[in-house]
Amino acid sequence: MQPLASIPSPSRSVIDIGPLTVHAYGICIALGVVVAVWFGSRRWQSWGGDASDVPAIATWAVPAGVVGARLYHLATDWRSYRGRWSDMLKIGQGGLGIWGGVALGALAGVVVARRRGLSIGRGLDMAAPAIPLAQAIGRWGNWWNQELFGGPTSLPWAVEIDPAHRPAQYAAETTFHPTFLYESLWNLFAVAVVLIVEKRTRGRLRPGRLFAVYVATYTFGRFFIERVRIDRASHVGGLRINEVVALIVFAGAVAVLLAGRRHRADQPTDQPTDQPTDQPAEPLVDQTVANPDQ
Repeated sequence: MQPLASIPSPSRSVIDIGPLTVHAYGICIALGVVVAVWFGSRRWQSWGGDASDVPAIATWAVPAGVVGARLYHLATDWRSYRGRWSDMLKIGQGGLGIWGGVALGALAGVVVARRRGLSIGRGLDMAAPAIPLAQAIGRWGNWWNQELFGGPTSLPWAVEIDPAHRPAQYAAETTFHPTFLYESLWNLFAVAVVLIVEKRTRGRLRPGRLFAVYVATYTFGRFFIERVRIDRASHVGGLRINEVVALIVFAGAVAVLLAGRRHRADQPTDQPTDQPTDQPAEPLVDQTVANPDQ
């Protein structure tokens, strides 16, 4: 059954800029990074932070994140490169795993923030809505590459996939679930959730907990989006590897949030909990690092 409407896919995944040929996937990733750094910087400065902190952290965290994302992809999907091992280095053609990207990127960011004497918890909270914003933009690179789509569908928002990009078992199908769009929208939802929680808690969350809110929100949606996808993937116990990772990371994030709730429940009830601003009370600079002699 042909859909009443559908989303066309680009005929080419590269863009010619004068003598240069640029992969659209890379442009989407780069644009997401630029917007995230801008947004994170605005947040950090509104809290009283130094304008140079976020770009300094991003200088190391972004490349580390790209490397981590590629390593995760290769570790979980190396079989697809049999016979074309040189393609493992072609990041511009797709193949980045968010789990490795966030893990290694966050680790690099923590190291840089620590060296600058910044609060790790406040830094993670600053990045909590910026990271899913970057993901929402970067996911459109999959649309340009005609990859990581879901099963066949005739829904009016189905995406058209050219024959060369269809799995063999779906060669006769023309339109599929646009899981890139589902995840992009879910990431924007995660941004909204983080900002709403931040506003409603008015600084009562311990530093770093907003990052756990982002992680829990993202992984919850990612699990169900992953179940729609039909691209080749490793499996564990009948589940795609990314489904398993999503469940584990979601459980960890929820555990962190529940631990924070128990911490607040242990606080004396006669102490005020509301802060005069929407931000946590912990300073942006970790005095134990900035002033090691004290």
